[in-house]
Amino acid sequence: MKVNVAHYGGFCFGVKRAIGIALKTAAAEATVCMLGDIVHNEEVIKQIGSAGIKRIKRLGAGERKTLLLSAHGTGTAIIDNARRRGYNIVDATCPMVKGIHKIAKKMEVAGHTIIIIGDRDHDEVHGIMGQLKTRPIVIDQVHTIPRRRISKIRKAAVVVQSTQNADNVFKIIDGIKHHIPDVQFFNTICRPTRTRQAEMRTMPLKNDVMIIIGSRNSANTQRLCQIAKSLNSRTYCIASREDIKPEWFAGARSVGVASGASTPDVIINEIVAYLRQLNK
Repeated sequence: MKVNVAHYGGFCFGVKRAIGIALKTAAAEATVCMLGDIVHNEEVIKQIGSAGIKRIKRLGAGERKTLLLSAHGTGTAIIDNARRRGYNIVDATCPMVKGIHKIAKKMEVAGHTIIIIGDRDHDEVHGIMGQLKTRPIVIDQVHTIPRRRISKIRKAAVVVQSTQNADNVFKIIDGIKHHIPDVQFFNTICRPTRTRQAEMRTMPLKNDVMIIIGSRNSANTQRLCQIAKSLNSRTYCIASREDIKPEWFAGARSVGVASGASTPDVIINEIVAYLRQLNK
């Protein structure tokens, strides 16, 4: 069985940068706290915890403490509250996500209703919402478009959670344009997401089995799983080597291996080595 590893895999720029900032901050500051997780991967979260960064559920007294902002972005109200409480702020937000914030704020000031295409419970979407003075509309699927509500909107600006499935996004945009006369669309899906999704539209067709590696709460990983499964029913989404079942590969001549943007190389390499060992 041949093991074919995706050309685009492992940490993207934003994740690598955020982890670097986190570890540097932990080494320099006595008390570093986080609301939520730096990125959505269990192994990375363990690494951050081992470096001494504490995960907190709410802000307390912030004197002599540093609040680290995650790669997904954080609402301005939370940041302002932290500063009032005395926290030093270290921002590890992905620059591409920062770009989405800038667009959304600019278009809101220009009088557009902001529509976010994304997962309403995802940290990145919460971060975008938290930049705005008015409550935006969040849409995740074509069938959840609030047609009656958006038909009252005269002009809208649409931004996209950076890890969304491009095919899904364009279906939603087409639906929105049927109801709003003036729609300005900003395709803010990040480049790493686009390149991985493009590869995932051909790789499952070239392999008997597909293995997608990443956390179950990683949005970009789950998008890859969705695309791969739509093309190859023998697609398995796993977080670690322990999730693999040898019977998945019965009769397979090739297996494709891909990973999300927050999956560490050490996990990818361990799984690839294990799959190659299955041949022996």
